[in-house]
Amino acid sequence: MVKTRIAVVTGSRADFGLLRPVMHALKDRPQMELAIIVAGSHMVSPALTYRDIKQAFPDINADAVPMQIAGRTGRLEDAAATGTGISRLTRVYERLQPEWVVVLGDRIEAFAAAASASIGGIAVAHLHGGDRAEGVADEAMRHAITKLAHLHLPATDRSARRIIQMGEPADRVKVIGSPAIDGLDAISPIRDAAFAELGSPEVVFLLHPVGRESEREEAAAVGALGALRGRRVLALHPNYDPGRDGILRALRAAGDIRLLPHLPRDTFIALLKRLAASGGVLVGNSSAALIECGALRLPAVNIGSRQSGREHGTNVLHCGESQAEIEGAVARASQVNRAAISHPFGPGRAGPAAAETLAATDPRRPGFLRKRCTY
Repeated sequence: MVKTRIAVVTGSRADFGLLRPVMHALKDRPQMELAIIVAGSHMVSPALTYRDIKQAFPDINADAVPMQIAGRTGRLEDAAATGTGISRLTRVYERLQPEWVVVLGDRIEAFAAAASASIGGIAVAHLHGGDRAEGVADEAMRHAITKLAHLHLPATDRSARRIIQMGEPADRVKVIGSPAIDGLDAISPIRDAAFAELGSPEVVFLLHPVGRESEREEAAAVGALGALRGRRVLALHPNYDPGRDGILRALRAAGDIRLLPHLPRDTFIALLKRLAASGGVLVGNSSAALIECGALRLPAVNIGSRQSGREHGTNVLHCGESQAEIEGAVARASQVNRAAISHPFGPGRAGPAAAETLAATDPRRPGFLRKRCTY
């Protein structure tokens, strides 16, 4: 049997959590050969989340592609890191000779991976394309990856329609749901001892920068933390995006919260399940609030504009950045009918659906790599 080599590129803790079920599904198919490329913020201290990948896939020798430099954040630093990623990923592709490169979402690591592969004549499959989310450069980056990709695996029907409206052929678009939902049922709520070690939180706080100056990001974080005063809060470090340093200053200056760089995904999901059962809430602007928390029926307060326009479950309460608005949204979260929460992200079979679609699509077919706008 001639195996199809598929390189999955992960650039952050967030996309690895979603790509992991896809990787397992590909690994389980005998006609597929899984290669893993670990890029970008996985190698940045202090979280060093590449260790999560080594633990999940100990029998695969993943390639490492450093991009960012610890302590250096900003829009121009991101641009420089993207260029570094394109160059280094090209050398890895040259050695691995994959027939597919698989990326997810909208971060610079995914863009660098898709750009290098598409320009280099390698088929690109893109998960979670067609979504809307303002983020830092997310909206433009995600749609740019769509135009570089040859196969589209969106999470929802609405995202699929948006991809087709962008001129991508409908027969190259397959709705699979979000892999963030895969495997949630298999994770039990965090046990009492581990929950106590985390401070028995009532609130998980996960706030990412939206690309402003560090001082403005710091002020926004200070206001949000002020709204949570008097509650038991566990906060996680923000993404490695421009403005991160300001949020970290606010988190470190808050003396009444528990602060951790990172939680492994299974522990994070187990904690969210415990919060869902105990009347807790997630506060911030993470996509986990919109996707995973919807599936777990955990109310979430989404602050500011980072996720503007993005689909989400009925668990989400939107608010501005003022302390009063956040306090009001947190109060309303306690009144959400948790039993009635629903979400649009599928039944939790996205990983196998992605693997099946890749297996059924021949990237060697004449003309497959030739991009054509349908209008």
